Order: sequence, then C-alpha cells, then structure tokens
Amino acid sequence: MSSTNGTILEVKNLKQYFPIHAGFFQRVVANVKAVDGVSFSLQAGEVLGLVGESGCGKTTTGRSILRLYDPTDGEVWYHKTNGERVDVTKLSQEEMKPLRREMRMIFQDPFSSLNPRMTVRDLIGEPLVIHHVARGKELDERVGELMSSVGLNPSFMRRYPHEFSGGQRQRIGLARTLSLNPRLIVADEPVSALDVSVQAQVINLLQELQRDLGLTLLFIAHDLSVVEHICDRIAVMYVGKLVEVAESEELLRNPKHPYTEALVSAVPPADPDIQMQRIILEGDVPSPVNPPAGCVFHPRCRYAKDICKQEEPQLIEIKPGHHVSCHLAAELDLTGIVES
Repeated sequence: MSSTNGTILEVKNLKQYFPIHAGFFQRVVANVKAVDGVSFSLQAGEVLGLVGESGCGKTTTGRSILRLYDPTDGEVWYHKTNGERVDVTKLSQEEMKPLRREMRMIFQDPFSSLNPRMTVRDLIGEPLVIHHVARGKELDERVGELMSSVGLNPSFMRRYPHEFSGGQRQRIGLARTLSLNPRLIVADEPVSALDVSVQAQVINLLQELQRDLGLTLLFIAHDLSVVEHICDRIAVMYVGKLVEVAESEELLRNPKHPYTEALVSAVPPADPDIQMQRIILEGDVPSPVNPPAGCVFHPRCRYAKDICKQEEPQLIEIKPGHHVSCHLAAELDLTGIVES
C-alpha cells in the first residue's frame, strides 16, 4: 500500500486547547489540552493509523488538521498537486474552500452524520453541487457511479437514510466523501459503530478503494486489531501526545513504549493455541486539563523510574522509521505479538 510519491501532509507541533470558563465574568481558568504538540508526516498513497484510548485526542487531531477546529498552535503543511506547500492553519475559511475538495473526512457515526430529511442522491451529490461540479442528469449519473463504487444499488438513490442498515449508511458516507475525488481522507473510527461482521466488509471496501484510487488515509481507531490489517504505519497517542510511531508490523511485533505493549497485548492472536498475557493498566487516564509532570504515562507504567516522573521524554528515532517517546526504550524488553 505504501507509495513513493512524496509527502502529502506534514503536521508540526500541533496543539488544540479548549478553554474552560468559570466565574461571573467567564474568565479562562484552565485549558483542556486535547492535542499537545503532535508531529508526524504522511506520504502520498500511505495509510497511517492513529490509535489510542477514548479521549486521547485522536479525533481532535483529525478535525484540527482539516480545520473543522482552528488549531491553538502548530503547523499543518499540505502539499498540492502543483508542488505548492500551504500551511492550512493560516488560511481563512474562504481560502480553505478549494482545499476541502482534496481533504475530506469520514465521520464515526453513520446514524448521526447523515441528514435524515435528505435522500441518498442529495446526500452524496451535495458536495458536487456546492463546488459546482455537477447538476441535473449529470449529477444523477455521478451519484449512481459513486453508489456502485461502494457496493450500493444506484436504484436506491431516492431512498432516505433510515431505510438502510448501519453498514450501508457508512457506505453512503464513504460515497459522499469520495464524490470530489479527494487526495487525503481522515477516517474517524469509520467502523467502530458497526457490528463486527459489517466492520470487515467496510474495511475490505476501504482497502480496495485506497488501492484502486491511490488514496492517502489517516485512519483513526482505538482498536489495534482493526488498524493492523489496513495501515502501513501506526502512530500511538496518549493524553494528547504521540508516544510511538513505526511501521505496522514493526510496532506490533517489537513495541518500544509500555503503553503500546499494553495495547498490543489486547490484540487476539491469529493462532488460538498461543496464550497472550493480557496487560491490565492500573489507574485512570490522566485529565488533559492537568496532565502529570514528566512522562504523561508514568502514573500507570509498571516500569517507571524517577526520571519518568521528572522529565518529559521527546519523540526520538531509535531505529530507521521507529520513533518512541520513552526514557527507558533502550533498556526495556517489551512483548509484542507472538507469531505461530
């Protein structure tokens, strides 16, 4: 799935803080540090998985990249087809409009992301109308093509969302996302609201479309067993920060961060005869309003030392393509997925 077409996206020190107001004058008394200094790059044609527990900042990262939220700080450099590089955080909403054809999002909930009062034709065709791409008969033809590409019968385009199953609704959302031939798609937990059997169908469809159309995907999920099948690389996030980034197979078989080790231990092995020791993390996820000093993971880490409580580790490259944010990465022998 990897491509050598060059970089399409560079995220540098992205921060997204949400102010907390209190008192009669509604002064800002604190900030929810939902995304706190995230940096990564994405190659054209690549699928990067962004994983972590609920509330770690994955969705906020995706929405900030697409300017659905205005980032507090940082840079998001998008590489256009003509070679020009633009920082989307500096653009006005009017300047963003042309880029919204190239940068699209698949939303998590197929039940709430579709307007129940609109037909499938209008839902899928709306972006085409807004961007003056197609109207009338041409619009019907394009919507029919899009429905066929995601495995839906074009004769159903006059129906409403409530007449479809969850998996079919997610396919409608996917067709809507693909309507403008985007280069970059942020898929925000696109299968988490679906039954397991339907999840596999949607993931297989995404893989086919990614391969056939050369799409670049930022695939957000909380389940490593989902992203390992579709992603070239995986980035692990914890309390607003990236703690490990590596190629999928390398990260799953050779994790270097204790948090990644715990996530990997929850992935069921392909061979039922292999017994994996599940690592249960103690304590709760720290509040992003007041994260702990030093390493944000140290209160739940069974390997933590004094330095972990005092100094914040940086995300450094410990081997080609493998980055980790852990003071003890060089000395720990962590357990990954065991092959049969």
